[in-house]
Amino acid sequence: MMKDLKWPLLLLVSIFAYGCASKSETLTETKDSVPTIPVTELRPQKTELHREYVGNIHALRNVEIYARVKGYLEEVYVDEGKEVRKGQTLFRINNEEYEAQLAKAKANLQSAIADAKGAELEVKRVKLLVDKNVVAKSELEVAQAKLAAANAKIEEAKSEKSNAAIQLAHTVIKAPFDGVIDRLPTKMGSLIDEGTLLTTLSDTKTVYAYFNVSENEYLEYVKARDKGATKQAVVELELADGSFFKHKGVIETMEGAFDEGTGSIAFRARFSNPEKLLKHGSTGTVRLTNTVENAILIPQQAAFEIQDKNFVYVLGKDNKIKTRSFVPQSRLSTFYVVKSGLESGETIVCEGLQSLRDGATINPKTVSSDTVSTQKIELTAR
Repeated sequence: MMKDLKWPLLLLVSIFAYGCASKSETLTETKDSVPTIPVTELRPQKTELHREYVGNIHALRNVEIYARVKGYLEEVYVDEGKEVRKGQTLFRINNEEYEAQLAKAKANLQSAIADAKGAELEVKRVKLLVDKNVVAKSELEVAQAKLAAANAKIEEAKSEKSNAAIQLAHTVIKAPFDGVIDRLPTKMGSLIDEGTLLTTLSDTKTVYAYFNVSENEYLEYVKARDKGATKQAVVELELADGSFFKHKGVIETMEGAFDEGTGSIAFRARFSNPEKLLKHGSTGTVRLTNTVENAILIPQQAAFEIQDKNFVYVLGKDNKIKTRSFVPQSRLSTFYVVKSGLESGETIVCEGLQSLRDGATINPKTVSSDTVSTQKIELTAR
């Protein structure tokens, strides 16, 4: 009989053992199925935001020099790309015709003066005769009218002489300020008309960089300036080869109205250019640095979008995650600057969003955010 009970008892023990093993495996599988996900705690940080804008370089002074008179270009005293000083002679136009006009104007003035002298003597003579009742008083009035006409002739002759002298002076073209000569489109010996472009002169000891800023960034700048943080914002200039210009600039002013087409406003930064490296008409990238106190940064890989809204997974009690929407203040190259929706001290998931869902339980692995605070965030304005 004992032999008959042995096999059922062994079967029962086997079934019990199998059941316990199955339960143990199920518990292990459940525990192992909870994913380990990197999370980070949000902390306010002092962060430097670098915004970059396409800048157009303009010389402090850049003027086109035109011929004021007609004639043959007799001398060219400068070459393209050469530096000149204020008052230095650049060109000379043949002046024989204008010297003759000036000589004629001088002769006409002398003749007018002589005529006026004769008219004055005639007035004196007629006045004596009138006083003696030899001639009528009307004769004196006629003589005085002739004297007035003679004096008017003098003024006209003086004007003609002055104009002839100016025309003669315009045959010599001098530099209005220190600068660098541009291209010379007209060569020596050419017959030129009044208004012919001779060259362009640029003063590049100091240059302006113009760049366009959006309305939102304009408001940020003005508010910071009004608080005294950026009375003169310092900017850098990145050149076409990727290097930075050795001299930093300052924002001096801005335009008075926004461009209706782009919604932006132009800023002007001033750069010292003693080595004359920057030329009028060149381009560069203006970098404006803005320090943000107590900024909350989150990596862009920690956020996702649904219907134009931004969300993150916030870690709650019992390691459960919940979706939370937030509003970014700025969207940078790899980070968001949070405007609202998230608070300091909260913990968010920073990687592996694809396999998660709202309400899921995770095994959090804390990642330090210290590396974020030491980064200088760059934003290229478009």
